[in-house]
Amino acid sequence: MSCAASNPQTDARASGAPAAVPAELASPVLYRPAPGEGPTIDRAEMLRYLGYAGQSIDDALAERIESTAAELEGTLAPRGVRRVFPIDAAARNENGMPCIRLAGSTVELNGSDIFRHLKDARLCVVLACTLGMESERRLRALAGQRPLDATLLDAAASAAIEATVRAMESEAMRDAAACGLSANWRFSPGYGDCPLSAQGPIVAALNAGRLIGLTVTDDDLLLPSKSVTAVFGLFDGEPHAANDRPSCSICRLHGACPFRERDTTCYSAL
Repeated sequence: MSCAASNPQTDARASGAPAAVPAELASPVLYRPAPGEGPTIDRAEMLRYLGYAGQSIDDALAERIESTAAELEGTLAPRGVRRVFPIDAAARNENGMPCIRLAGSTVELNGSDIFRHLKDARLCVVLACTLGMESERRLRALAGQRPLDATLLDAAASAAIEATVRAMESEAMRDAAACGLSANWRFSPGYGDCPLSAQGPIVAALNAGRLIGLTVTDDDLLLPSKSVTAVFGLFDGEPHAANDRPSCSICRLHGACPFRERDTTCYSAL
């Protein structure tokens, strides 16, 4: 993507009004690799989801792990959609607390962690991606018949959706850089004190139900389960919190985390 040089912050932005989205970034962007042409599954990450912590793996299990990952790579058809929204960091929620609103949508991001993450950004990239219902059906079918295979497939699918969201994030950052904008790291509902209730408005803002078949349950969980929503900020200068990666201190599960029990973290590969 080519992009005209971005303008400095306008007087409207300086006064608290949301900035305009550059024309080159204004349209929604679909991510639709053909089956078998999606991102490569990181085997080390798959092992991490399996709880691997340096244990010995016999040849038979290693072969099953590799064949599961390779088969999924050959059949995957992940889908995603992303869009850029202006940020209103001067908004207040119904409790009178500062929040982040995305202009032109119903998305309201509450919580001190997400506010710090986006308050200085000019724009916000919002994305959603999913492996689709086929992976969901395969997982359900295996669960009652071949539990080990189901466990391996679940780990492979988790690594695959992480690879998908990274690929989309990289594409979005590349397009933003062409407009002279920098980015901080992605932040998903459920991180820190940002509630999962943001999932529904994000899916609606992206029209992700129609475009990629993504829905949100009454409990604010994504369906299909191997799906992700995320946001990150775009900046005219150096990105806010550029080196401030996710930390366990802001996580709701920091007191009972299965990753920490294995001496690793859920964000170690970010």
